Amino acid sequence: MDFNLTEDRQMLSDTVRRYLADQYDFKVRTAATASAPYHSAEKWEELSELGLIAAFVAQDKGGFGGTGFDIATVFEELGRGLCPEPMLAALMSARVAADCGAQTLVDEMIMGTRRFAFAVFEPDADGLSLIRASADKSDDGWVLNGRKSVVYGLPGADGVLVAARVEAEIGLFLVETPETIDYAMIDGGGAGELILDNTPAICLVEDAIQSIKASLDAGRLALCAEAVGVMQVLVDMTVEYLKQRKQFGRPIASFQALQHRAVDMAIEIEQCRSIAILAASKLGTDQAEKYVAMAKNLIGRAGTMIAEESIQLHGGIGMTWEYPGSHYAKRLVMIDHQLGDRYAQLQRVIEM
Repeated sequence: MDFNLTEDRQMLSDTVRRYLADQYDFKVRTAATASAPYHSAEKWEELSELGLIAAFVAQDKGGFGGTGFDIATVFEELGRGLCPEPMLAALMSARVAADCGAQTLVDEMIMGTRRFAFAVFEPDADGLSLIRASADKSDDGWVLNGRKSVVYGLPGADGVLVAARVEAEIGLFLVETPETIDYAMIDGGGAGELILDNTPAICLVEDAIQSIKASLDAGRLALCAEAVGVMQVLVDMTVEYLKQRKQFGRPIASFQALQHRAVDMAIEIEQCRSIAILAASKLGTDQAEKYVAMAKNLIGRAGTMIAEESIQLHGGIGMTWEYPGSHYAKRLVMIDHQLGDRYAQLQRVIEM
């Protein structure tokens, strides 16, 4: 397998990296996540104009990418830049809408004129089979009842794509006037609870289970790629700190025990990068679920190890709010818990 990016993807990667370095530094990130909607509407519009959302959608659906490698390219750079913009919600929303034939919504997302969240999981339902939110026909169309929990990108969204039960099936519905409880996530960005109480909705598809599964796996792949980007920056910061910090009259990077720990972190990154590439190559095939679950399990374990090692090697500064490394470490730990943690992914592999 050729691990090098194609010319188009390299251009996309370079564009996103330059933009985040020039326009979305740590101070901008801190300011953007300080208050609702916990991201920058101005920066969101600019990222849309760069074509990031179009990269998530296949050409025959109005985008210019849509493959696992396109998703991984964008999200690795978002991880490097520690960008809190709700791209995960945009990715899953665009994928599921495109798969269900809601082309008008897809076009609006690509152009950046409307932003949607994707609501699947519930307080007592961490799997699709446990979904209890219900959809019922009414005189004017459909109404939804139930509650969706930890909906990424919900604050300020123009609408929500909701997975709800239609008798024995799971359908996909559009809610344009959501009732929400918004909050900031501990590692940056926004999420919220979606309250459904006879809420009017538009039915997109009454049986969307396969589309929802595929979109969630695309989201998990994105998180894996983001984690690889976060890991690389965090290890680079740690090594640079070891070279600068002096003890007993010499840089602590000269101590062999610390060199071994830094090498262990670098090895973990390469394993994570390799399995993320493998998972990206399987997206869209009947093996996607298995390899994405395997990747997220490994990256969840390695991410926690790298985050903890980086904090220990930095010492006290690694825990401070002012130092960017602490935010990278926090994000890396939290990625494991999004869309099913390492234990949930291991259980998925066992059941296959």
